[in-house]
Amino acid sequence: MKLYMSLASPFVRKVRLMVREAGLSARVEEVPTVVSPIEPNAALGRDNPLAKLPTLVTDEGFALFDSPVICEYLDSLNTGLPLFPREGTARWRALRLQAAADGILDAAILVRYQQVLCPSERRWPAWIDGQSVKWRQGLDFLEAEAATGALDGGPTIGSLAAAATLGWLDFRYPGEDWRGGRPHLTRWFAGFSQRPSMIDTAPRA
Repeated sequence: MKLYMSLASPFVRKVRLMVREAGLSARVEEVPTVVSPIEPNAALGRDNPLAKLPTLVTDEGFALFDSPVICEYLDSLNTGLPLFPREGTARWRALRLQAAADGILDAAILVRYQQVLCPSERRWPAWIDGQSVKWRQGLDFLEAEAATGALDGGPTIGSLAAAATLGWLDFRYPGEDWRGGRPHLTRWFAGFSQRPSMIDTAPRA
């Protein structure tokens, strides 16, 4: 299998965490790929019409996107404990955590596009403020989940998504004190960050 990826992408990191936690590293070739929101990658577009990362091409040549679909496919190949709980409350809690973490990223990335890519005269302060409220509320939700122990125990797609999100905030928003007022999430992330999969997938520009 080939994983088209970027070391800076948090959605890619979630997939790379899944690869390692599912014991699939030997089966997945990571292919560094450059994408841009304003200059679509034509070569990638032949496999993924959205020209986005991550994109996984299976051994059969079947292209999968985006990260939730890729992660669920990889977990179908996992011979160990499932990272997508199969049923019941545990499944829906893990999927909800993934949705919250991905939503935080969606909002924070939109803010970053405004701050970094938009010419200063075209920046929209109200948009930035609105998206910032969303991702900070999302962090409060993760704090509440961490307080209940929902992130504890063996890894799931929910905890992998949360870890990828928090790691990206440290990477791209080093001045944002997301830990302030969120002691349970802070403690959980400090411990989870010691996993070999986390160390091996640390984001880089």
